[in-house]
Parts: sequence; C-alpha cells; structure tokens
Amino acid sequence: MRLDQPHMPGPAPLSPLSGKREEPPVVIIVDDDAAVREALSELILSAGFQIACFASTRALLDGGLLDRPGCLILDVRMPGESGLDLQHLLVASGNPKPIIFLTGHGDVPMTVQAMKAGAVDFLTKPVRDQTLIDAVNAAIAIDAARRAESAITARNVERLRTLTPREREVLHEVARGRVNKQIAFDLGISEVTVKLHRSNVMRKMGAASIGELIRAWESLPVGLRETAG
Repeated sequence: MRLDQPHMPGPAPLSPLSGKREEPPVVIIVDDDAAVREALSELILSAGFQIACFASTRALLDGGLLDRPGCLILDVRMPGESGLDLQHLLVASGNPKPIIFLTGHGDVPMTVQAMKAGAVDFLTKPVRDQTLIDAVNAAIAIDAARRAESAITARNVERLRTLTPREREVLHEVARGRVNKQIAFDLGISEVTVKLHRSNVMRKMGAASIGELIRAWESLPVGLRETAG
C-alpha cells in the first residue's frame, strides 16, 4: 500500500437518510516527515481506520479527499503552507472538517489560536498512541454528527420545495406558534382550509407530530425560513 493513497475496504453501507452508499471515514495525515507519516499510518490502520498521507498541505489540496468523511491530522510547522494555514483556508471556505494538530513545539498562543478556530485537539509530539486514537475517534464522531445534521437539513429543504406558497405560509404560522383560528384570520381563509393545508404540510414534510414539524422547520437555513412565510 502506498502511504499517499487511501486504504480502501469493501463496499460501504447505504445511508438511511439519502439511500446512497456511505463512504467510510478517512483519517488524512499531513506531515513533511516521512518517518512520522509511516508511524502514524501504522497506528491509525491498526485501529481499523482508512488512511491517506500527504507530505504537504498543497499535495492534500490537490488530492481531492477533503470532502470525504473523516478527519485531519496536521503537522503545525511544515515548509510552505502550514497546518494552521490549511485550517484558515478550510474555515474560510466553509469546510468544517475536524482537525487534530500535532506539533513538536509547545506553543500556547498557537494552541489557543487553533482551538478557537475549531480544532478538535492540539497534541505535542511524541504523542501517546491511545491519546491520538481517542482524538481521532472524537473527531470522526464530530464529523459524523455534522454530516447527519447536514443530510437532515438537505432533506427538509427538498421537502419544503414541494409545498405550495399557501402551504409555506401555513407552515410559517404554525412555526410561530399560531393556532388554526389565528392562522385563518391572518390569512383570510377558513379554519377548515387551514386544517387541510396543515395536514398537507405535515405529510409533505414527513412529520408525524407538530413537534417533528417544528424540528424540521428549525433545521432549515435561517434565510430560507425568513422567506418561507
């Protein structure tokens, strides 16, 4: 196996949300020291994860793996773009991929900067095997939770698009806590019509209760909620 290529297992399971085949998480290691990359690779593989190794942030950016599930293990100081530079780039581009930093230098200001920007952990070389594996498990769990949340949002955005303009108005009013009588008065329609629209909204949004409907509404991007009414 080449260390600059992912180690791929068999076919991934299907996602219960999208019905598409889920890609297993990849732990991406970026360090300019080949010996460090090899040691980290052996450890991460022994824990049952896929790995991909790169000698520089530029090589990673050209590798096309940043959208894969998983996390990054980054050396802080490298020739060219540093691990912190890559973190800033990902934050600026809206990519929340979890990052674990490794450094051979204990730098408190750098640690604070990295953690404020969303790093999962900031570890000093040499790092204990279990400490790193624990950090990787935490980072992958964070990534999985974010991806699940993103999938739910995408699903609810698609469902929202199936609503008629009037159904969107009713949904907006229900989300505001308005009852049928108030919605009917505000929209100038009968309560029977409100009930019909409300029933259609719940069916189209896949909600079995008002609580589920409100949670679906709250998962929508704020800008979309503001224009839904």
